[in-house]
Order: sequence, then structure tokens, then C-alpha cells
Amino acid sequence: MSIDFELSWATEPSVIAMRWLVLATAYFTLLLFVIGVFDLLLGLWSLLTSGAFTDPLAVVELLDTVLLLLIIVEVHRTLIAYARDEPVVRIVIGAAIIAIAREIISFRIDEFETVTDALTAAGVFAILLFGLVIAYLVIRYTETQDTGYSVP
Repeated sequence: MSIDFELSWATEPSVIAMRWLVLATAYFTLLLFVIGVFDLLLGLWSLLTSGAFTDPLAVVELLDTVLLLLIIVEVHRTLIAYARDEPVVRIVIGAAIIAIAREIISFRIDEFETVTDALTAAGVFAILLFGLVIAYLVIRYTETQDTGYSVP
């Protein structure tokens, strides 16, 4: 006597609820992006009107905001791809590369107690960036080979 359980009736509401929650989160990231663009424009206006646009620290801070906006875009793309049941690994690795680049750009030696700590952090950032770029290229190459189409 074989009992065959079909559990899709029990799991389907959970899947549907999760998709709606993911989409709600995607709309929240869209709102964060709009707020971030407004903040970026205010920061740019402040730099131009104050004459501080030649200050390297102010420019790095503005770049930091731009990279944060790019991370928000990548998180939004990840959520949308997840809701559509599309692959998300390449998007997540791209977001991680942007996050590490953001840390590298805003890296300050004077924020560390010793030079050794700063060099250790710089080395870790370099290793992370290298590893993520290699992973991105491998996934991109693999996706190109699997589908036969070029990946944008």
C-alpha cells in the first residue's frame, strides 16, 4: 500500500506570500533609491554652492553615495530576479564587488590604530575583490557557455 502525498496545496500559499513580500521589499528599495538620489542631488548642490567641490574628501563622500545607490539598484535587481525565479548569483556577486569597491574608495589609514591593521584590512579588501571578480567572470563564462547567448 503506497501513500502518495501531494503537498503543493500546503506549500503554494507560502510561496505566493514570499513572492509578495519580496516584491514589497523591492518597492521599498525603490523608495530608498529615490530618497538616495534626492540626497545625492542635495549633496552635489551643497558642494557646488559652498565651493567645496575641490575638496577630495567631499568628492569621495559623494562617490560613496553614488556607490551606495548602485548597491541599492543591485539589491532591487536581485529581489526582482528572485520574484521572477531567475538566477541571482551574478547579480549578488556584482553587488558585492560594488560594496568592496565602495570600501576601498573610502579607505582611510588614519581610521586604524596601527599601520599593520590598515595593511591587513587593505590586503583583505584586495583578496575579496580579486576573489569576487574571478567568481563573477567564471559565472559569466559559465552562463555564456550554457545558453549559447552573450551575457550583457
